[in-house]
Amino acid sequence: MRLFFFALSLLVLSHSMTAQDKLNEELLWSLKRLSGETLSPDGQAVYFGIALPDIKEDRSERNIFSIKLDGTGQKQITTASGNESNLVVLKDGSLLYSFKGRIWSSKADGSEPKAITPEGMQYDYFKLNTLENKILFSRDVKVFNTTADLYPDLQKSKGRVFDALFYRHWDQYADAYVSHVFIADFTKNSVSNEQDIMAGESFDCPQQPMGGTDDFLFSADGNRIYYVSKKVSGTPDALSTNTDIYEYSISAGTTVNISNGLKGFDTHPGVSGNGEWLCWLSMARDGYESDKNDLILYHIPTKQLQNLTKDWDNTVQEFIFSKDHQSIYFTAYTQGSKHLHQINIPSSNSKSKFTPTIKTLTRGDFDVADIIGQTANAVIYTRTDMNHAPELFYYDISKNNTVAITNINKDTYDKIRMCPVEKRMIKTTDQQQMLTWIVYPPDFDPTKKYPALLYCQGGPQSAVSQFYSYRWNFQLMASKGYIVIAPNRRGLPGFGTSWNEQISGDWGGQAMSDYLAAVDSMKKLPFIDASRIGAVGASYGGYSVYMLAGIHNNRFKTFIAHCGLFDLRSWYGSTEEMWFANWDIGGPYWDERYKPLYQKHDPINYAANWNTPILVIHGGLDYRVPETQGMEAFQLAQVKGIKSRFVYFPDEGHWILKPQNGILWQREFYRWLQETL
Repeated sequence: MRLFFFALSLLVLSHSMTAQDKLNEELLWSLKRLSGETLSPDGQAVYFGIALPDIKEDRSERNIFSIKLDGTGQKQITTASGNESNLVVLKDGSLLYSFKGRIWSSKADGSEPKAITPEGMQYDYFKLNTLENKILFSRDVKVFNTTADLYPDLQKSKGRVFDALFYRHWDQYADAYVSHVFIADFTKNSVSNEQDIMAGESFDCPQQPMGGTDDFLFSADGNRIYYVSKKVSGTPDALSTNTDIYEYSISAGTTVNISNGLKGFDTHPGVSGNGEWLCWLSMARDGYESDKNDLILYHIPTKQLQNLTKDWDNTVQEFIFSKDHQSIYFTAYTQGSKHLHQINIPSSNSKSKFTPTIKTLTRGDFDVADIIGQTANAVIYTRTDMNHAPELFYYDISKNNTVAITNINKDTYDKIRMCPVEKRMIKTTDQQQMLTWIVYPPDFDPTKKYPALLYCQGGPQSAVSQFYSYRWNFQLMASKGYIVIAPNRRGLPGFGTSWNEQISGDWGGQAMSDYLAAVDSMKKLPFIDASRIGAVGASYGGYSVYMLAGIHNNRFKTFIAHCGLFDLRSWYGSTEEMWFANWDIGGPYWDERYKPLYQKHDPINYAANWNTPILVIHGGLDYRVPETQGMEAFQLAQVKGIKSRFVYFPDEGHWILKPQNGILWQREFYRWLQETL
């Protein structure tokens, strides 16, 4: 009865709206895509980027804007054709930013833009010291021989020779270059006297291929540089997650590993404004890429470190030091949403025993997506929910409430009806309570029957929260007339480390039971058509679809798998991050100890049971889950005579990033559902 009355309230809500349209692909791709940049020196304004997909040109255009914290005075700062990013606001209000591989400067209002670095020289990411006379930036440096270096008479050969892993990673093949951090003298007109602080090393900083400005920074006094690197090469690099935090002394030219002894990922170093503390995110176990992220606090004067969150049963996403140097603000997933938290840090003058205390600051069905910075009275961040793309908000420290700054997509939102979202607890097969998000069509009528989609999350340990995806968009799915069932099954963060870690070594076990429990519970409801339920997902979600196709006992009428793992043995032999395969599957398929795991959890072993239409989507540049995984699944369905379709993107990797490819992806996604569900 509770859900019935809830549904009636949704019905009344949807009919009371004045907007007449439902979200569709064209409206989704017309949304402005906001992402944060930085704050003004006086803390009165925030800078942010807005990206707009250009469908005709098949690219995106990103410009930088500013707005006051009270939501007034929005201004466009950059106007050139291309993507401006990495904004730094100087003390006098003038600006620096990255554009087309160079560093540019302009006045505070964006006027008189000029490049201050030479054309043809690479300046990827950069940061300034507090005196604004030194700059850090990253650049690719040649450290290995190319095939042409080895064989000068074969200059036209495209062949590559590899002696070890990583020979490719995510969507890139290895080449002769690694990324290094440089320090140089800086003025508003030039960058000079460049020095490679990693000269002679064959290691990366930022970490490739997804590192960025969070991987290096100056100390508060500008005398030292802290940076992230995994200083191991070749096949051991593919087997280990042991990145470390390094301290480089500018005066002495020496480097020290300050996280030595910490075995997992150590990333995202940050320095307190008073220069006393360094903090970073740290995972305890080497080889486990989804281990709990703890906050490691390092006292710079004494070189002592402590784990602030070791007794907290959750994982940290990102953080900043408070302006008063007495606490740290951080985000973490908690019960299906991502929220802002605060933890105290020791006082340098205190002699008493220090006990960290964590306080949750924001609450509600939304995600605090990315922290941008803090003023004296506010923490500024981007925020999303399943009906709204990122917008700027701030948490008012004195009033303990949240305030909206931007509403850049109001014109579009005013045209469409929102999708009601319910948080439902479902009992699993092992008698646990599982939070499941249910997203309803905007015109939901509880007296009618609707088809439903089970959404299978990837990762496998990434959250099903109030995120907003421009491809896996729950609002769009529901607006097409489907009820979306999105379980926080075993393996997802925000429900304690035991829930999060259970999935490792049990991919096809309890997580699949969790999915089936959600479907079995929801299909009993009078407004869900039990004969029209589909399952969709990407990556591990695609694996889940392939696994469910062999064990679902006719629960589903259709499947869609994007970049899924179909044959774990061949996947182990062709993927790149071997630490992931070893940890999550257990180990190599030829080892007798792990053969039972491959037998139980490999979708290909259940292929004889396939009997349901399936759409397979894959990218040709996906080296994490190589394209043959999708090809094998499609070929199986075709040979068995099952209605099936293969959508292939030769120029995409694990994600679909190009605008026209993204629209094609969605058109094929919904064409398939129209045909089969």
